[in-house]
Amino acid sequence: MTPSPTYIFLDESGNFDFSPSGNRYFVLTSVSMSRPFPGYAALDDFKHDCIETAGLPDLEYFHCANDRKVVRAGVFERLQPSLSQLRADSLIVEKAKTGPALQPSELFYPRMLGYLLRYVMRREHGPLVSELIVVTDTLPVQRQRKAVTKAIQQALSSVLPSGMRYRIVHHASRSHYGLQIADYFCWAMYRKWEQSDTLHYDSIRAAVKSEFEIFASGSRYYY
Repeated sequence: MTPSPTYIFLDESGNFDFSPSGNRYFVLTSVSMSRPFPGYAALDDFKHDCIETAGLPDLEYFHCANDRKVVRAGVFERLQPSLSQLRADSLIVEKAKTGPALQPSELFYPRMLGYLLRYVMRREHGPLVSELIVVTDTLPVQRQRKAVTKAIQQALSSVLPSGMRYRIVHHASRSHYGLQIADYFCWAMYRKWEQSDTLHYDSIRAAVKSEFEIFASGSRYYY
């Protein structure tokens, strides 16, 4: 087989409120895939079915937290045939165990992202991978974009073979089904951890290769 690029799409769930009023968990999820991208045709058909027959003319793209239940169920259903071609990995952070020095979002997010990517990279690069292309949603603040890009670069440099090419791109989630799939997977993972709701997690479990709770062994809570 001819080596080809592997794409890694990233998404996150949870907020950066490190207090009792914030979410308990923060979840980072990556979804890896190669071209031809699995599930794209089914999602595109479903989007236009929604526009034509479900009375949803404003459905521009899929966003799990905001989509109607019927749309959400339809997306998860159409991803089923593609699960064997997808790899999902998640890093789970119990936020109350995060030390104060790491809590600022410009420090916390890149550090956690680096941990996730180092784990995924050790399992994703191989002789059939010609290049890694890491895709994140567009980051609104330039400072965050630079920090995230640096974290990804450091993670890749620490594990990739010398000479392995990689690229980091920031695209709006509406522009790529890969980002929308990552959003759906991350939402399902987050619901499992935050609310003990495994309905949709169970439907995508076949694609989940790892979910690592990074502070699982920690016993100190900061709030």
